[in-house]
Amino acid sequence: MKFINLLKKELSELINAQMLLSLVLTMAIFMVLGGVMKSSIDDAMDSAKNVTINICDRDKTDFTKSIEEALLAINDDPDENTTVKLEYFDTTGDDYAALLKDNDIDNLVIIPEGFTEDIKANKRPNIISINCMTSAATMSNISSGNDSAVSLISDCIASSIAEETGLTAEQYDLLEIPVEVADHTVVKDKSAEISSNSIMAKVTIQNMILPIIVFVLIMLTSQMLMSAIANEKIDKTLETLLSAPVSRLSVIGSKMLAAAIVALINAAVFMVGFSVFVSDSTSEITETAKNAMKSTITVDEALDKLGISLSTGDYIMVGLQLFFTILICLSASLILGALVDDPKKVQNMLMPIMMLAIVPYMISMLADINSLPVPVRAIVYAIPFTHTFTAIPNLMFGNTAIFFFGLIYQIIFFVVCIFFALRIFMTDKIFTISLNFGQKNRYMKKKKKGETADNE
Repeated sequence: MKFINLLKKELSELINAQMLLSLVLTMAIFMVLGGVMKSSIDDAMDSAKNVTINICDRDKTDFTKSIEEALLAINDDPDENTTVKLEYFDTTGDDYAALLKDNDIDNLVIIPEGFTEDIKANKRPNIISINCMTSAATMSNISSGNDSAVSLISDCIASSIAEETGLTAEQYDLLEIPVEVADHTVVKDKSAEISSNSIMAKVTIQNMILPIIVFVLIMLTSQMLMSAIANEKIDKTLETLLSAPVSRLSVIGSKMLAAAIVALINAAVFMVGFSVFVSDSTSEITETAKNAMKSTITVDEALDKLGISLSTGDYIMVGLQLFFTILICLSASLILGALVDDPKKVQNMLMPIMMLAIVPYMISMLADINSLPVPVRAIVYAIPFTHTFTAIPNLMFGNTAIFFFGLIYQIIFFVVCIFFALRIFMTDKIFTISLNFGQKNRYMKKKKKGETADNE
């Protein structure tokens, strides 16, 4: 009964309005991020399908007019999924920033003088493409405003040249696309008729976001418990609690169980939010990849066929490993929090956990850990957090042995950490232990000066 009361006390301190608000905000952030990414991708896809070409024809020949007519003729082709709208501008000069500003446009394609003469002389003509960059955001610049326009103009020019040389439409199509590529992706003993680029477009997102989630959770949970222990120790409330007629094992057990429950809630919310984010942000990629890559199946179907799609059970296993990662952080935070005698030093004591988290985080973002040299791989996998950063890739590509080894290793690491935490809390060392190397050095210097003065 006393343990239950202690557990209720710890949970009431950890699960408060601030924490619940943070969880609600976390879910909202994931949903907003997914919606923002989906909106950005939708806009990019729409601009590629519905092309508005701001064009300035300075050559003004019959050939350039035929190009403009050919661009508009695309709208009448039932086999084309692209619609073209031409906006004509009559500009002079080479102050391109002023041209865009004066005409209130973001992009412009200029056909310069001498364009037709270069083509007749069998020279490669120039097209001036002007695009205004207004942001450094990746999704905002996924394609410049003139990419589709220049591509369409190039196709029309090539088609016109082909007609003048006597090529038929069939010959031109064969010349333009001399081979039909049938993409196949193989994963171990399974294959699917789809480009690996289509697979990576979706897989990369979830392999990028999960490490960020893990890193943020490690920092939040570690700082939460470390600050709580340090404050209780400094305020002497911990001394009062441990001197109460309750076993210290119950005290530490209630703290760990309460922290574990909170950690589990955080892990569940982050995993659900992560799933919502991936689903929202990759929906357009999934729908358009089939047509764009001329594949016979969608990306999700290919993932299932290749055996690299994550099931509900896989997400539960990833969540379990994330849960033990947080438990390791909490048990280590108990030890480090007991060493703090000043709230200002909590950030300094958080540094070891931060460094152990940031190393595998950066490596997992840049490389496949399983492809590293064996000595380096052994060192990286010795860090318990590494196994959570690599959980999804290992499950996707059938490295289940590595995954379960990491899970067992994390459990053992947690047992070791909690053992040392119990050793500290079960004795009176919890009241005296601290890391005050600087103060100790100052004390020794003062003592030495005092002894020197006494001797004199």
